[in-house]
Amino acid sequence: MESNAKNAVTREIVLAAVTENSWVLEYASAEMQADREIVLAAVKQSGWALEYASAELQADREIVLAAVTKNGWVLEYVSPELQADREIVLAAATESGGALKFASTELWADREFVLAAVTKNGWALKYASAELQADREIVLAAVTSSGGALEYTSAELQADREIVLAAVTESGWALKYASSELRADREFVLAAVTKNGWALKYASSELRADREFVLAVVAKNGLNLKLTA
Repeated sequence: MESNAKNAVTREIVLAAVTENSWVLEYASAEMQADREIVLAAVKQSGWALEYASAELQADREIVLAAVTKNGWVLEYVSPELQADREIVLAAATESGGALKFASTELWADREFVLAAVTKNGWALKYASAELQADREIVLAAVTSSGGALEYTSAELQADREIVLAAVTESGWALKYASSELRADREFVLAAVTKNGWALKYASSELRADREFVLAVVAKNGLNLKLTA
């Protein structure tokens, strides 16, 4: 009886502790790490707590969904079955595009799924199959969401004016990953700089040294002058 009472008190203390600070779960007993209520409370406080949950609870759909919604990267600690679960992986990729790294390889090549993932978070493109990284619709959706995702597409699409302009509009430094031809294209770079002044930093050195071009860029926005150096 006394032992049961002590365990109940211990459990109450751990539950209160993980609700306040999920990292406490790392130092809890195996019994507490396998306690569904305690682990659910912990991952709701911070998804990272899932790393210290029992294997059984790392395969618990409700707990995993709560965890990846808070922090997508914890998909790494999820059971293989749930790493192939479309809803779970999409929730993880929405929170952190890089989480797709830990999804099943079947999902990397699933066009419908990847399109949904990159629409939520363009960085997910990094882990899509090579075929899908060269898919124009998917890439356009990805760079519209996260311009820097241009880094992970095919050379052909890095030379696509519409795609690069969409990427630069979202993030000026995305011009860094455009083809050398586009970075040296006066008309295109001027259009890109009009959308986002930071694009000028990655224009070709020839353009940034072109007096007439620099004057046109500065006329758009005087602050661009510091990016021509």
